This record gives sequence, C-alpha cells and structure tokens, in this order.
Amino acid sequence: MTKKLKIDIISDVVCPWCTIGYKRLEKAISELGIQDQVNIEWHPFELNPNMPAEGQNVQEHITEKYGSTPAQQIESQQRMTEIGKELGFTFDYFDAMRMVNTFEAHVLLEYAKEFGKQTEMKMRLTRAFFSERKDVSDRAILKQAVLDVGLDAEGALARLDSEDARKDIRNQQDYWKNLGVNSVPTIVFNRKSAVTGAQPVRVFKEVLTELLEQA
Repeated sequence: MTKKLKIDIISDVVCPWCTIGYKRLEKAISELGIQDQVNIEWHPFELNPNMPAEGQNVQEHITEKYGSTPAQQIESQQRMTEIGKELGFTFDYFDAMRMVNTFEAHVLLEYAKEFGKQTEMKMRLTRAFFSERKDVSDRAILKQAVLDVGLDAEGALARLDSEDARKDIRNQQDYWKNLGVNSVPTIVFNRKSAVTGAQPVRVFKEVLTELLEQA
C-alpha cells in the first residue's frame, strides 16, 4: 500500500481565495484521478481575530484593511464570482454583507475532523457564508451546519464552550504563524514544501505529480 500524500491547508472560512484555491486543488486531484492517494487536513487561520461579535460591513472592512475603493471591490468580487462559477461554487456578494468572527467555526472544524468530516464541514460553512448569506458566527447557523453534515449537534455545541478546545485552536494558529504562515490559503505538501494563494489548476497538478513520482 502506498503512503498517502499529506496536504495541510491553512485557511479561513470567510476567505474567498481560500475557497478558490481549494476548489482548484480539488479539480487537480480529480483530473489526476488521485483522490484515494491524498489526505487533506484543514488548519485554523483567522483573517480578523479581533472582529467583534456584531461583525462589520464587508465593503467598510475591505476599505479599512486594504484601502480598496468601492469600484475596485466590485471588480474583484465580479472576478471571484466568475472564477467560482467555473469551479462550481457560488459567490453571492451583496451590499449588506458582513465580515464576521470565525473563531467558533474553526472549533467546529476541529470537531468534525475527529469524524472524518472536516472537508465537508469546511465547504458547508463556506457555502453558508458566501452562497447563502448566513452569519457563520451565529451558533444557530453553526448548529445547522453540524446537522447538515450528519454530526451530533449537542456534542459539537458543547465543544464550543470547552476552554481546552478553544485553547487548542489558539495554539494551532500560533504554531502556523510561528512557521511563517501570514497569508492564506497556504497549502503544505508532506510538511516539506508549500504554495500560497489560489494557484491555477495546472500548478497544483505539477506539484502533485512531482510529489507522487518522488513517493
């Protein structure tokens, strides 16, 4: 039996380029027909760790954080929407969209990992935020996401109140930051090499092919 290729993805639930990067990676894996040869694990990175509970209007937030004008933002959102469509993912940007705190979403992703449902949960939360206009900091929305992927809501919600579980997420974030991860998505292969950003499908195919040949 061949050893699986380990892929660690450091990302945030509300990061559009993380979604695009993953969908491109998924397409590369599918086109190479190596779904059974890879093992994907997600790791937490909060783009906005200090985001208050009420969140912030996306347009305001992007202007404040990156200095983008409204026109630049519309252009960027249109581009992401088009790319998403090509990859079978819906980005639904709207004027009242709010950037939210994602800490508890990351706690749930760690919970889902124990049941082999981490990628499913990741995409469920990402769809909730980008495609369904849902607030992924709201516990009712988080509970529904847990149910949607077939996990126990009671156990998951209890995890959100566990200080150990919360500390674990903070420690994981520190671990990756200390390794130099400061932008997402960062995709690490076999803990040896990494690519950052939403690379084209062909780049992922080249990296994957090379690593599998070495193995």
